[in-house]
Amino acid sequence: MVSKVETFRALHQGRSPDDPLILPGPWDAASARVFEDAGFPALATPSAGVAASLGYEDGATPADEMFAAVGRIARAVDVPVSADVEDGYGLAPKELVDRILETGAVGCNLEDSHEGVLKDPARHADWLAEVRAVAGDRLFVNARVDTFSRGVADPERAVERAALYVAAGADCVYPIGAPEDALPALRAAIPGPINAYARLEGPAPAELGRLGATRITFGPRLQRRATEALTGMARALHDDWLGQARAAAQRLADENLSAEPNAW
Repeated sequence: MVSKVETFRALHQGRSPDDPLILPGPWDAASARVFEDAGFPALATPSAGVAASLGYEDGATPADEMFAAVGRIARAVDVPVSADVEDGYGLAPKELVDRILETGAVGCNLEDSHEGVLKDPARHADWLAEVRAVAGDRLFVNARVDTFSRGVADPERAVERAALYVAAGADCVYPIGAPEDALPALRAAIPGPINAYARLEGPAPAELGRLGATRITFGPRLQRRATEALTGMARALHDDWLGQARAAAQRLADENLSAEPNAW
């Protein structure tokens, strides 16, 4: 029987350029079921989206709550789930791997910055190598490269970090925030799968695939779009209720006036 991590790893292999792996980001069990029912073969949680669903700012979710939320998502669906666990919450590699696997997730995002500051790439690569050594093939590691998102526009700086992380055993590299026109150069220089961050108003996934992306994720954007839709529904419901309440109050007032013509 093929395990979920084997299934997840296989989804990254042999893809045609115009058919990247699209991984929507569930923020709770209900949204995970929606994405699974829509036909997506795997899911990838966004830490910012999960944080918002739990009432936290991005980056402020306590580790215990993040792992619990990922566990609820993984239990809700049959497809493989990868978890964004930020920069590992300061956990030692063995504890981090154990806690991820306990949730039922088969993959993880691990970023190379902390509180807005890029980590030393060599030390981060050594840490990733320890994570890989502990996890073996039980976990698909997506190594996030934060240079673009931290204001370092030179693609070579991302390539340098990516090379270290791939050598350390990362299964995929995620140069988050990379502009679309940088993807071909990144694709040419980085071995293995590349994760691209999609904008809902930007190029279609197939176009990002042709530019060099192996897989596409959306961060918290789907959660934010869903929240916007829910906000509109809530306001419409409130306004409709309020309108009905005012109409009912007016009818009651009119009835009272007609019933008591001499009240004034």
